[in-house]
Amino acid sequence: MRIGVPREIKVHEYRVGMTPSSVREAVARGNEVLVEHDAGRGIGATDAAYEKAGARIAAGAPEVFARADLIVKVKEPQAAERERLRPGQVLFTYLHLAPDPEQTRDLVGSGAVCIAYETVTQPGGGLPLLAPMSEVAGRMAVQAGAKCLEKEQGGMGILLGGVAGVPPAKIVILGAGVVGTNAAQMAVGSGARVVVIDRNLDALRRIDAVLGARVVTAYSNRDNIESHVASADLVIGAVLLPGAAAPKLVTREMVRGMKPGAVIVDVAIDQGGCCETSHPTTHADPTYVVDGVVHYCVANMPGAVPRTSAYALNNATLPFILALAGKGWRAALAADAHLKNGLNVCGGKVTCREVAAALGYAAADPDACLKD
Repeated sequence: MRIGVPREIKVHEYRVGMTPSSVREAVARGNEVLVEHDAGRGIGATDAAYEKAGARIAAGAPEVFARADLIVKVKEPQAAERERLRPGQVLFTYLHLAPDPEQTRDLVGSGAVCIAYETVTQPGGGLPLLAPMSEVAGRMAVQAGAKCLEKEQGGMGILLGGVAGVPPAKIVILGAGVVGTNAAQMAVGSGARVVVIDRNLDALRRIDAVLGARVVTAYSNRDNIESHVASADLVIGAVLLPGAAAPKLVTREMVRGMKPGAVIVDVAIDQGGCCETSHPTTHADPTYVVDGVVHYCVANMPGAVPRTSAYALNNATLPFILALAGKGWRAALAADAHLKNGLNVCGGKVTCREVAAALGYAAADPDACLKD
């Protein structure tokens, strides 16, 4: 199969869909890989490194999209990229469709086969292609929050860990999944007081077992969320409902009740955000203020550390890329129910139930799409 790797064009997105080492593995299995010129520049991977791995270098994105059977990206296709998709072409990338009706409409109209990293599952539960970036985003959330709390950034001017004689900041983390767990580990290391809120008691037990008394765990209900958010210096939104829009746990009224100069880092923004006052921002303009509270809602946080992120992502995606290229998408999905869960749009139909429910589409049966 011919695999295409275009350069990412989202604002300040420097990751790449395949690293040179991943390309080498794909080529060794008889595939042709077409990489756009400078696609790997953001991670320090030159065109020469890709050529050494066996790739061919394309002058631009139009050539990649026109010639490739399988497009491998990192972020959701931008409008110009969606226009280049064609019926039957396979797109493998993060999509986050539930809060994005425009992208969904374009993908449906393209007739392409769109497989989303974030809804691919694994035996025993979990989202193996989302987890690496969730680890990065969780750890970055504390760094971003610490920066936003600086006075110059609009924050209240508080140091997370405090100093002798001055109390540390209070960090409230909404969600105890991969993002929340990694955020909690970083938050504890900063010396802050840390509260993790979740409705999954097993997840809270895992946090407690690993971090012990350094973290306070609380069950997710309105009383606990309201009281802890009101007293927080930094709130990190880390909730996830796979494929679906994030629940709005922090209301506008709660934001009004927060301390002036407090910070919200809404990592859930890819799925619409868990705060009513959240809207997506970029690395170029990452924050805005609502009712005196600084909001950091960058939709591609791991893009700020592209070397770490791209290699971590490729470690997870490569087996699936090789399966899609080696077997073809129909056979690969038929052979792997977990990969089939990643199918979001296929031949003009929405196949992910959560996306269909969020955006008002009739959900198509993925198995039926495999037979068309």
